[in-house]
Amino acid sequence: MSRARQPPLVTGISPNEGISWTKVTIRGENLGTGPTDLIGLTICGHNCLLTAEWMSASKIVCRVGQAKNDKGDIIVTTKSGGRGTSTVSFKLLKPEKIGILDQSAVWVDEMNYYDMRTDRNKGIPPLSLRPANPLGIEIDNNEYSFFRGRFPQKDLEMLFPGMSADFTSENFSAAWYLIENHSTTSFDQLKMAIVNLKKQANKKNEGSLAYVKGGLSTFFEAQDALSAIHQKLEADGTEKVEGSMTQKLENVLNRASNTADTLFQEVLGRKDKADSTRNALNVLQRFKFLFNLPLNIERNIQKGDYDVVINDYEKAKSLFGKTEVQVFKKYYAEVETRIEALRELLLDKLLETPSTLHDQKRYIRYLSDLHAPGDPAWQCIGAQHQWILQLMHNCKESYVKEQKGTSLLHCSMLDLDSDVRPSPIGHLSQTASLKRGSSFQSGRSDAWRYKAPQQVVFVEKLTKLVVSQLPNFWKLWISYVNGSLFSETAEKSGQMEKSKKNARQRQNDFKKMIQEVMHSLEKLIRGALLPFSLKEGESRLYGGWEMKSELSGQWLTHVIQTVRLSSESLTALEIPNDMLQIIQDLILDLRVRCIIVTLQHTAEDIKRLAEKEDWVVDNEGLTSLPSHFEQCIVHSLQSLKTVLDCKPGEASVNSQNHLCYSFLNNIPSLSVDVSSPDLFGSIHEDSSLTSEQRVLIALSNCRYLERHTFLNIAEHFEKHGFQGVDKITQVSVESLKELDQRLFEMYIESKADPIVGSLEPGIYAGYFDWKDCLVPAGVRNYLKEALVNIIAVHAEVFTISKDLVPRVMSRIVEAVSEELSRLMQCVSSFSKNGALQVLYFSIVFISNCIKGYPYPKR
Repeated sequence: MSRARQPPLVTGISPNEGISWTKVTIRGENLGTGPTDLIGLTICGHNCLLTAEWMSASKIVCRVGQAKNDKGDIIVTTKSGGRGTSTVSFKLLKPEKIGILDQSAVWVDEMNYYDMRTDRNKGIPPLSLRPANPLGIEIDNNEYSFFRGRFPQKDLEMLFPGMSADFTSENFSAAWYLIENHSTTSFDQLKMAIVNLKKQANKKNEGSLAYVKGGLSTFFEAQDALSAIHQKLEADGTEKVEGSMTQKLENVLNRASNTADTLFQEVLGRKDKADSTRNALNVLQRFKFLFNLPLNIERNIQKGDYDVVINDYEKAKSLFGKTEVQVFKKYYAEVETRIEALRELLLDKLLETPSTLHDQKRYIRYLSDLHAPGDPAWQCIGAQHQWILQLMHNCKESYVKEQKGTSLLHCSMLDLDSDVRPSPIGHLSQTASLKRGSSFQSGRSDAWRYKAPQQVVFVEKLTKLVVSQLPNFWKLWISYVNGSLFSETAEKSGQMEKSKKNARQRQNDFKKMIQEVMHSLEKLIRGALLPFSLKEGESRLYGGWEMKSELSGQWLTHVIQTVRLSSESLTALEIPNDMLQIIQDLILDLRVRCIIVTLQHTAEDIKRLAEKEDWVVDNEGLTSLPSHFEQCIVHSLQSLKTVLDCKPGEASVNSQNHLCYSFLNNIPSLSVDVSSPDLFGSIHEDSSLTSEQRVLIALSNCRYLERHTFLNIAEHFEKHGFQGVDKITQVSVESLKELDQRLFEMYIESKADPIVGSLEPGIYAGYFDWKDCLVPAGVRNYLKEALVNIIAVHAEVFTISKDLVPRVMSRIVEAVSEELSRLMQCVSSFSKNGALQVLYFSIVFISNCIKGYPYPKR
């Protein structure tokens, strides 16, 4: 069966040489899928699996053991890939002997001090005191002996694995030593060597008695000399001389003894003093690390080498943390004092703002390694939270004061363009915007800021501030949750588990922090753009703007795009949607307000269209006013297209019925203003049109609005997703018809009244009497005048709009007919000639009106 993975391949090791127990980092490919997958690791032939620590599929950390070979490959074996290969090798160096005064880059294992005077050595004796020949027999120096030629050094190492021929080594092999040094020695000599070893052992066991036995000969010689002198005196026979000489000899011996004691005491005293000094120097040399540590801590802190300080502190704590020696206690207490000062310094740097996310993580790890009290990571999160809130409120205050004309020095806290915090996700909005074809700042020049209202510039600055600061804040929390603040290689699992536990306990507190930031962002934007939506107590904290005039729909649309971009950037951080819901509600309110303001401004623009009326009529009897009206509505709807479109997560504004009703309320007045622009005013005073002609033009415009313009506008509303369009059209048409009827009645009244009023005086001119009149010989003048006036009305209407002729002429003729009918009804009786005149008049009038050409033919 083929393996699922490729065999391991070692491509690098650092360092690539060193002594035994050197810590190395192995890098390569397919080094295992986990710690349990690693089943073998050898360096120079030595098994290093016990010290191996699996980091990833490309990294393993271990220590080199006491290998047999000086140089060899690094072989990794895994369950998934089997035995691997290596493209690099490791060179094993022999450890150098380092004196007590020699400098070393590694931590040298210290040996016990050897007191030659008391022979109290518990460690390895100096080389000068080691016997060169412990067996006491001659060593075979023949390099060409049988065994030396047959068993080379490497063969001996293979024959005695892990052993040594050095009799001072813990792994001493007697057989190896005899083969190497006494391969040709006879058996009798070896028996003599055993006797010598026994003597040396007995001599060592005798202890201080050996020193006494070694000096017995001296004492015996002195006693023999005294006995000889005494015998000589006896031979002379002189007792007096004997007594005198004996006394003198005793005096000499006493003086000699005293002098010897004085000399030896001085020598021994100097030796004891030298030994004490040597021991003191040895102690200073052995523990100079502790004695110099306080000063080294100060120097490294000044240089910023906090890692060195922490490593030295850990070493000192492991060696002297529980010592009972007063000197060590004193110096270790000084070290603890310096470390406590370092904890305070690092905590101050951690809580200092602004700072980069990298520095925050670094300081948190330092404080964790120094076992700082409390939870520095959570303290940092709290400080960053307050910092962001402070930035937001300072931003608002600066723009409010600037709007009010107060000179304000540039605040460095708000200068985010030169911020030293290069957050990768801090530019997330710009990256996302570039993908959409624009940038967060849209590449505008600084001149734009002078043209834009202060509220708009403030919203851009505020959203940019939040988008640049919140990603680092969020990533700091994520690192706190997963424990990566303390270790990225799982080397400190205890701290990671503690961090995760604390994060679970404070999850609700952090959620409140995010919600507070979102709440402040939403309220500050509302205070600048929607102050009426704030509660009474919130206006002072989040408001304060001078609202001279409301923002136009164009600026509100720009603000909506800005807030949308910031919302997308925050969503990309994978912040839960419930925390960002307040921003979605803000966007919805801004969209609704933008639509209302745009429609209101459109209504005002439509009302001002009367100023553009030039009373120039086309072939259909229309001016340019209906076209301007339609263009104004269409342009307004197009400007709202971005606002009406719903982004992911946004609610639709179509459910806001008051938007449609707002437009409905404006349509009636719009219709009046568009259709009858200052009919009898002084607009275009150089125009030759009469007021009646303007009324006809207004009637023609109304007719076109009803039959064409309103239908086109309804299609545009439906195209942009508005609801209730039918009702909009219905109300608008009804309002327009009402206006049209009033204008029509006004025109008919102005034209029909003069004609109707001239009939009765014309009929009874010259004391005309229906009972006594002549036979009619033609049409009378009053009837001719009425017909001429009707023809003039027909010509005027036809000139403006021929479509209005039937409607106008029918009403004029109807009015004249009704008046004639009334006058005839008032006559009590007719003569024959009178009745004939009435009949002739009726036939002429009716025939001309029916033919549509109201002029009598002769």
